[in-house]
Amino acid sequence: MTDEAKGVFAMMGACTIWGLSGIFYKLLDNVPAAEILCHRTLWGFVFFVCLLRFQGRLRTLPSAVSTPRTFGIVAFAALIISLNWFVFITSIHLGHATEASLGYYIFPLAAVLFGAIFYREKLSRAQIVSVVLAASAVIILSIGLQVAPWVALVLALSFATYGAVKKGLSTGPVVSVTAEVTMLLPFAIAWLAVIHSRGDGHFGEDLATSLMLMFSGLMTAVPLILFSYATRRVTLATIGLVQYVNPTLQFLVATLIFREAFTLWHAIAFALIWTALVIYTASSWRRGRAARKVARAAGTSGTVI
Repeated sequence: MTDEAKGVFAMMGACTIWGLSGIFYKLLDNVPAAEILCHRTLWGFVFFVCLLRFQGRLRTLPSAVSTPRTFGIVAFAALIISLNWFVFITSIHLGHATEASLGYYIFPLAAVLFGAIFYREKLSRAQIVSVVLAASAVIILSIGLQVAPWVALVLALSFATYGAVKKGLSTGPVVSVTAEVTMLLPFAIAWLAVIHSRGDGHFGEDLATSLMLMFSGLMTAVPLILFSYATRRVTLATIGLVQYVNPTLQFLVATLIFREAFTLWHAIAFALIWTALVIYTASSWRRGRAARKVARAAGTSGTVI
């Protein structure tokens, strides 16, 4: 199997875990989202530290926050990703998994917009059309449901913000995420101590719940490692295409397993989003192919015979 094929399978694995994670959190709907978030932070920290220790990279952790700038970036990233995790878990518990999937469909388009705003990346015509269609979908859904799709907007914008912030870091994904959960760890431990002192904590209540809360750390770590593995072996265009497996699985879980309502307004909004993603992905694919052709031509022309 080629490295590229291994990368595609790794990306599929990461997106499958993310896409089906709603089922996992639905099974924990007896545990408050804040408590799950704390355990996700705690056991994610344990896993990442053990992984870095095994790889002999634990000593690189302080370098992720060695300057005031990197400390601030990591701290802000930790705050944003914890907001994203909390809203996602809450959306599953409250029966808004369909809206959560919409958020992760919107995310790539929000990331394109943020790239233009914060990094002055030029938008192609196809990207502009895609962003406009996504905005139209949000407006139409807001009018139809008479309320803004806050879950979708918070998930899309928080994850796009997280990506924009992390772009300013040179640290690898595993080390940077370990630094993030390390910053969140004192708050997680403090909150768990408070709820357990009141007798409201669920860890230790029964074996199944305790094991699932511990497993939430793996749910955080494993897809990130697979994603990191994939990004080194496949093109960004391929990653962009495969990542839609995640919200598609979320959407199928919400509608087919959770049996959430899917109105005409949802259908119109999703149709616009899917159209926007087709335009965006096709454009990215063409640009990627053109760039590779230019690179090959340059390599050929520079060959000395």
